[in-house]
Amino acid sequence: MTNKSTAKLRPIAEPFVVAPPEGARVRTRLRVSPDDEAVLVALGAHLGSLLGRDLAKRCREGRLDARQRCASRASRKRAASQDSSSRWAGTITRTSEDAWQLGQRNLVAQAASLTARTRAIHARLSIPVGQCRGSTRGYGSAAERFHKTQHLQILKARLSEVAGRLAGGRVSVCRGGRRLAQVRHHLEDAGLSDMQWQQRWKAARWFICADGEADKAWGNETIRWHPDEHWLELKLPAPLSPLANRPHGRYRLSCPVGFSHRGDEVAAQAASGAVRYDVTNDTDRGRWFLDASWKLPTATPVTIVELRSNGVLAVDVNTGHLAAMTIDASGNPVGRPLTITLQTAGLSTTARDGHLRAAISQLLATAKGGATKPLPLRTSTSPGHGPRAESTQPGDPPGAGGAGGSGAWWPGSPRHGSGTVWCRWRPTRHCR
Repeated sequence: MTNKSTAKLRPIAEPFVVAPPEGARVRTRLRVSPDDEAVLVALGAHLGSLLGRDLAKRCREGRLDARQRCASRASRKRAASQDSSSRWAGTITRTSEDAWQLGQRNLVAQAASLTARTRAIHARLSIPVGQCRGSTRGYGSAAERFHKTQHLQILKARLSEVAGRLAGGRVSVCRGGRRLAQVRHHLEDAGLSDMQWQQRWKAARWFICADGEADKAWGNETIRWHPDEHWLELKLPAPLSPLANRPHGRYRLSCPVGFSHRGDEVAAQAASGAVRYDVTNDTDRGRWFLDASWKLPTATPVTIVELRSNGVLAVDVNTGHLAAMTIDASGNPVGRPLTITLQTAGLSTTARDGHLRAAISQLLATAKGGATKPLPLRTSTSPGHGPRAESTQPGDPPGAGGAGGSGAWWPGSPRHGSGTVWCRWRPTRHCR
C-alpha cells in the first residue's frame, strides 16, 4: 500500500545509455606579440562587422523552409564574399543561421515555460484560499492570491507576445550577449568602468572562426596550424591584405603555438580530417586563446547489461566529500571504500568546477584500475535526498536496487571510443 508520504514523490524513470560525444574541443593559449594582437583585433573587428550585417539580414527574412534557406545563404554568402573570401563568408552565413535557429528554439522553450506557469497558477486560483483539492492546494492568504492574480496577467501578456513572435518568425539575436548588454545600465553594481565594459563588448562581438575542410592541408585552409613546426597562419581578407607577412595574403603569428592537452589528437585530426579553429580574447586577463574542434566517429553505446556485467563503482554524494565503493554484479561491496574530499562552499564558479572535475577524475581513475576489467561509474539520486549510491541484484534492471534513481549513462573517459568507463548522473536541487 502506498502511504501519503510517498504518494507525492515524483516517479523514478528508468536509467538509459547515452551515446558517446559526437565532437571534441581543445583550447590553448596564444602568447601573441603587440603586432600579432593588432592584426587579430583588426581581423576580429572586420569579420564581426560582416557577421553583424549578415545576421541582421537573416533575422529580417524570418522563418524559411529548406529551399528558401539554401537560396538565402547563397545570396548572403555572395554579399559577404565581396569584403572577405568565400571561406570566411561560408563560416559567417553558417554562424548566422545557427544563431537564428537557436533564437527560434529559445522562443519555443520560453513559450512552453510561460504556458506551464500560467497553467499552474490557474489551477491554484480555482481553489478557495486555504483549501485543498486533491494534490493541488489553494493559496494561503487573500493577499497572496491577489498578488498571483496580478502576476498571471503579466505572464499572459508575455505569452501573447512570444506567441506572436513565433507565429511571425520574428527572432532577435543580441551579438555579444544580452546579459552583457544589460550590464551597461548597471556598471556600478557590476564593478566595471565604462571603458572596461566597452572593451568587453567589443571583444564579445569580434569574430575569428574558420570551419574545417577535410581535403585541405592540416584540415583548414583559412586558419592553419602546423603540429610539427608549431606555427599558426591566418588567411586575411582582401581589405586587410596589407597586414600580411606571408605570401598569398597570409599572416603567421610570431609566437609558437602548441596544444599541451590532447595535442596528439589535434595533430592526428589535422593530418587526416577537418579541424575548426576559433580565436577568442579574454579582456579581463588580457589573453588570447585558440580552440580546435572536430567531429568524432559515430560509435554505438554499450548496453546496460554489458555495463553491469563487471560490477559498478557506486558513489554517494555527501556534504564535503564523496563516498565510493566497488560493487559486484550481485550488489555486494568489494574491496575498501574510498573517500574523496569535495569542498565547494564559498568558492567561485571556476574554482568549484575545478574541484568537481578533480573529484570526478579521481573516480574515473578508480573505476579504471579497480578491477581486472574496467568498471562503469554509477551514481543515482533519491527524490528529495540528493544523489545516493545504488546497487542491483542479479537479473534486475538498473534502477531496481534499494536507492532507485534515474539518470543517464555516458562515457566517463576523456578519450572517445574507449568504451571502458561509464558514468550516470542526475543532479537534484540539493547538488546544483
